[in-house]
Amino acid sequence: MTTTGTASEQIATEVTSWPGVEGGPGRRGEFAFTVGGREIGHLHGDRVAHFGFPRDVGAELRSAGRVGPHPVNPHSTKLAARTIEGDADVRDVIALMRLNYDRVAAPSESSPEVAPNA
Repeated sequence: MTTTGTASEQIATEVTSWPGVEGGPGRRGEFAFTVGGREIGHLHGDRVAHFGFPRDVGAELRSAGRVGPHPVNPHSTKLAARTIEGDADVRDVIALMRLNYDRVAAPSESSPEVAPNA
């Protein structure tokens, strides 16, 4: 991961380097990251990242202090926000994006994985 540039530039550079990730303007002025049309998270400038997680994952992340309530729906355990104030936050936002990426990009059980040498 590069350590130069703004927080959003560092995050965008890393996250868009993953296979299948596209980054670009969202519907409400945010910068969204998608995989196959599914959003894995988005940024509001250099100050905050927003995510959607399965309820159990969101609740666990919230109780661990890694994310806080989403401003639009603060009682949701699915929607979450992460303030970006320094390098440690940048690294954790990337890790949170990766958590969603791995979940969204994982092969589904209905489509079996093909062995690399098949």
